[in-house]
Amino acid sequence: MTRVALILNPKAGNVKMVDQIDTIQNKLKEKFDEVKLYKTDYKGHGAELIDQIADHVDIIIGAGGDGTIYELANALCQREKRPAFGIIPGGTANDFSRAIGINQNPLQAVEQLLQDNRSTIDVGCSNDEYFLNFWGIGLITQASENINPDTKEVLGRLSYYISTAQTVNNPEPFHLKVESDEKSFEGEAVMMIVGNGPFTGGIQAFFPENNLQDGKFDVLIIKQSSLPTFWSIFQSKIMKESRFNEDIIHFQTKSLRISAEPEQNIDCDGERHHTTPSSLEVVPNYLTVLTGDQFPE
Repeated sequence: MTRVALILNPKAGNVKMVDQIDTIQNKLKEKFDEVKLYKTDYKGHGAELIDQIADHVDIIIGAGGDGTIYELANALCQREKRPAFGIIPGGTANDFSRAIGINQNPLQAVEQLLQDNRSTIDVGCSNDEYFLNFWGIGLITQASENINPDTKEVLGRLSYYISTAQTVNNPEPFHLKVESDEKSFEGEAVMMIVGNGPFTGGIQAFFPENNLQDGKFDVLIIKQSSLPTFWSIFQSKIMKESRFNEDIIHFQTKSLRISAEPEQNIDCDGERHHTTPSSLEVVPNYLTVLTGDQFPE
């Protein structure tokens, strides 16, 4: 008997998904023995639901945007017993669902989930916080903070790019110190991003070849002097060019320690709860997810 918990954020940006939730639930019942719908009423409610039901279900499916998926995944990763995790994308960027090959149309995403294809993937851990996509400080955090909620609602993913363009023109440099077994750095920077998955803001701008199953982070440091170069690369979405520019530092590692002066706000999968310093590590093969057709086994 396969028991499924479907956790819906009714305030998710994709109204179509919310309107189709009854259809989604009925389609899931075609495959799975038991499907129960839960709706979140407030921020943190999803994590509370995970704590209540995780020991009694085989699959938890999150229906919502990146914030919802972040909350549910964090709650799952805190547990010793972790049911398989599925996603029906309902937000603006839907980064992690894209990374595991899930269709962005909610009904087509359900068809993929019905195939019950499972893979284990790496997650990142920053102190006591888990992340699926990225950890960042500097420009990436500032761009996220500068997004106008009204603009985001109307323009969707385009709002991220508009905010990034505006933020790049007014960078706030900081002193960065990074320590890892593979590489260390100390000096001025305007951005640092640590990638676990390939998508950020709905596009593969920074780490298009990132692998969720290789046990490594991709680390990118942008120095102040390379800002024009960085912006041109960001626009063309081919960060592999960074290897030819000494002012854009890229390397892979399993763990690293980061400090900054002044302290920097941390953007963790779009959520901003902590500041530097921070210690990061990859937790390999930690979470079982229901994947799309193109995701490697």
